[in-house]
Amino acid sequence: MKSRLSISLIAITFFFTSCSNGQTNSEINTNLSATEFSEKIKQLSTAPILDVRTPDEFLKGHLVNAFNYDWNGNEFEKQIALLDKSKPVFVYCLSGSRSASAANQMRSEGFKEVYELNGGIMKWRGANLPETTDTKISSIGLSKQQFLELINSDKLVLIDFYADWCAPCKKMKPYLDEISKDMSEKVVVVRINADNNQTLCKELKIDELPVLQLYKNKTLIWANTGFINKTEVIKQLQ
Repeated sequence: MKSRLSISLIAITFFFTSCSNGQTNSEINTNLSATEFSEKIKQLSTAPILDVRTPDEFLKGHLVNAFNYDWNGNEFEKQIALLDKSKPVFVYCLSGSRSASAANQMRSEGFKEVYELNGGIMKWRGANLPETTDTKISSIGLSKQQFLELINSDKLVLIDFYADWCAPCKKMKPYLDEISKDMSEKVVVVRINADNNQTLCKELKIDELPVLQLYKNKTLIWANTGFINKTEVIKQLQ
């Protein structure tokens, strides 16, 4: 009798402690305002940020360190399958509709903590929060169709095929970052990791690194293989 009473007291104590100090997943606020979304990203700095808009929308401006997982694309399910479902994920789109659908699907597939940007990137911009046009490619790689969407821009599109182990690629990265920032009104710089996009590189016949390709109105107008200095690249962008 005494033993049963002790067990009951422990169970009651545990119940009230859990209720007072813990939160269930359903109690966590996962639909955040732009400011809250920004602060949560700082708190969970290693969590992936998924922009579920189209590649063309993504090119024109997105959150820093975001990956483009197009909700309406054919690769979305494969892309999210590579993520750790037990860890937090951030999701956003233009106004919140697509990201809500994406977040709901992710939760139904077992993701424990999916944070949505309420009102999408429009609210983010309204709050004067930072954006970038520096492009990160998803780990599953780009399809040929996604690549064609990337070069479909009213600006010049400079594609940089690189690899982390490539010494010339490392030398070129700083000035390509400068071009991306200083000439953003005219040029979009897209860096594509060849190791993570082997199928695409094979289709485009990219068999050396680094390779720069410049597109205007979806047409390749210039290309270079091997190291090239900033001055020579700028000449092609004038």
